[in-house]
Amino acid sequence: MSRVFFTDRDLGKKFPQILREAGLTVERHADHFAHDCPDEEWLQVVGERAWVAITHDSRIRYKPNELEAVVRHRVALLVVVGRASYPALAAAFVSALPRIESFLESHDAPFIAKVYRPTPADMRRNAPGRVELWYP
Repeated sequence: MSRVFFTDRDLGKKFPQILREAGLTVERHADHFAHDCPDEEWLQVVGERAWVAITHDSRIRYKPNELEAVVRHRVALLVVVGRASYPALAAAFVSALPRIESFLESHDAPFIAKVYRPTPADMRRNAPGRVELWYP
């Protein structure tokens, strides 16, 4: 199954570009929605299209209207965790793709999962970051 990944506006232009260069099919927020589009609106569309949403907004789980939109529209939402440049976050995401794909295969939407960058110990072993279910 060929997945479509949707990048939230908070990930800028470089993040989706790097994912595309890695061979992923990526739709950017800016290509479909106004910059100030409420998150509930794009979450609905992403859920209806069965795209996998990627955001850097770790507060989304705590916003009742946005969490409700994730659940109601059966969104598969990945939250990229960490303070780093967008290229570094994208590189970590790409290196974790086997783990991300495995996670996506074993979890049905709706859910929110965190995608972590590799720890220093992981990097010494050339191991990718991890993916953890965050909600439900």
